[in-house]
Amino acid sequence: MTSLETELVREVAHLETSRAALTAMRARTEALTRADVAGDEFSAEALARALARRMESLLDDGTTPLFFGRLDFDRGSYAGETFHVGRRHITDAAGDPLVVDWRAPVSTAFYRAGAHDPLGVRQRRRFGFAGGRLTSFEDEHLTAGEESGLGSRLLTEEIERPRVGPMRDIVATIQPDQDVLVRAGLETSLCVQGAPGTGKTAVGLHRAAYLLYAYRERLSRAGVLVVGPNAEFLRYIAEVLPALGEVDVVQRTVADLVARVPVRAEDTPEALAVKGDARMAAVLAASLSGALREPDSPLVHAEPGARLRLGPGELGEIVAEARSSYLDGVPYSTARERVAHRVAERFRRQVERRGGTPTDAWVTRVARSRGMKAWLESVWPAADPAAMLARLLGDRALLAAAAAGVLSEAEQDAIAWPSVPRRPRWTAADAVLVDEAAGLLDRVPGFGHVIVDEAQDLTPMQARAIARRSTHGSLTVLGDLAQGTAIGGARDWPTLLDHLAKPGTVVTPLTTGYRMPAEIVEFANRLLPDLGADVAPARSIRRTAGALRVRAVADPVAEAVEVVRAAVAEPGSVAVISADATSARVGRALGVLADAVTVLPATLAKGLEFDTVVVIEPAAIVAAEPRGLNRLYVVLTRAVSRLTVLHREPLPARLA
Repeated sequence: MTSLETELVREVAHLETSRAALTAMRARTEALTRADVAGDEFSAEALARALARRMESLLDDGTTPLFFGRLDFDRGSYAGETFHVGRRHITDAAGDPLVVDWRAPVSTAFYRAGAHDPLGVRQRRRFGFAGGRLTSFEDEHLTAGEESGLGSRLLTEEIERPRVGPMRDIVATIQPDQDVLVRAGLETSLCVQGAPGTGKTAVGLHRAAYLLYAYRERLSRAGVLVVGPNAEFLRYIAEVLPALGEVDVVQRTVADLVARVPVRAEDTPEALAVKGDARMAAVLAASLSGALREPDSPLVHAEPGARLRLGPGELGEIVAEARSSYLDGVPYSTARERVAHRVAERFRRQVERRGGTPTDAWVTRVARSRGMKAWLESVWPAADPAAMLARLLGDRALLAAAAAGVLSEAEQDAIAWPSVPRRPRWTAADAVLVDEAAGLLDRVPGFGHVIVDEAQDLTPMQARAIARRSTHGSLTVLGDLAQGTAIGGARDWPTLLDHLAKPGTVVTPLTTGYRMPAEIVEFANRLLPDLGADVAPARSIRRTAGALRVRAVADPVAEAVEVVRAAVAEPGSVAVISADATSARVGRALGVLADAVTVLPATLAKGLEFDTVVVIEPAAIVAAEPRGLNRLYVVLTRAVSRLTVLHREPLPARLA
């Protein structure tokens, strides 16, 4: 047996030892779940939830490698030690590490060490696996000047491995520029301008996993939120964090976050542009403050043996003070409660001057009395966010008063309703406005960290909805201005970051792609001059013969069937993308082949990746919406191995 074969046997033995240790760790946790827990019911329930999460994080399906790398140190604080790096920390019965978590400080060297700066690492080892079996390894002797980097066969194979099903983690292939972003501290907000194929989504998800590891206690209370562009995207990324042992992350679309009213209608493009504009926040605030009234008569409260009275002047001082606090950011409902409480306190002083000793409970009772509620309604009326918006849009005079000097008459006409309906047919943009109104009335619960993907498509009002949920937390903002397709979406990052309440956040570009062939990248890059985005073009480290085929055909849909028939015989995922109006026809034409591929309308392709993509009729995709060229750029950059473009109509000039 050669020395390499002997070393491989040792590594296989270490894998089996690690797998047995993981099984033992799970068994110990399972035993704890069956044990009686002393203490109150709340504590017992919290422990049970924690143990259930721990059980889930220790799952081992036998096919996922428990470690993918090894570090041998000969310098620094870890000199003489060896660490296997994997997706989770595994210890033996004595508590000694068999595998260290990829997020641990010692693992940083696996991603960043190089021949120019070994970081104390003598040798870095990468492992090759097949179906959970360890089959090979590669060594880089860094202190001797060896560094294969992206020339590593195993690294290249892992990057290029065909994709089937949902998105998977990239812990074995994170590159140094990505790792710097992943390990940024919790207090740091990031904005990543990521060209297609540069891994910005993976960076955001792995950052979530890192933060939950490094700031476990803080984020277990405050939580982490991932915001995606649509439900299809969230399904695509849903398995990444659980695979990394993190199951307590909330994943939502913006529509999910603001789902206070049922959405049953659509806006015109003109209405959508106005409703998404940040000026609508001022209109809503003006509408709410416009309902406030100055007291014009005294308030009398009768008690047994006493008749208490406050005049309009004294009442006006209380209302004015509360109005000032509301304008400074105190929620409307909180300021309203203060008015009632402070009026009740003034009544208490009158009783005290007469020799009485009213308690705090007395003050609360007076603040909630029927007479107080009736008076309060006359000067500071209670408000419901949905009803408030319905009145604003359905009352032309009220809208004109609130929008004076903010919206033009034409803009008011675009969003106004003929009257206030009994059952409004809300649109998605209305739901965001209702959420804005709710944020004026009461504080919205927030998160410790929020990750926003495809952020370039956020309208200012959607950005404000996210900002309300990250008031005391940080953000990771991911996107590509060139892929912006939404009406009212971002045209530059500083403006969007202002709406997200994180001004001054540094924008970091990612331009190097590791999976998408250069032939596809360069073809899509031809569109950049016409996309209205000041971004650097993507570049790829890979070139693949036959990665791009562009063909003029008589019937693109019929030809797509033949291309798909050949593609499904190859490993990897396959998608057929066309204009939304054509998508159903494509599905029918594929027949039983549709079960083996993903048939996507162009508007749902954003953020997804497939090994093979067939794009049908680019001209139809461009013609379908105002920012159709941007949509086409998105569609052309969904393939990570092979792209076939089929067209009968002329291609856009840049691609011809």
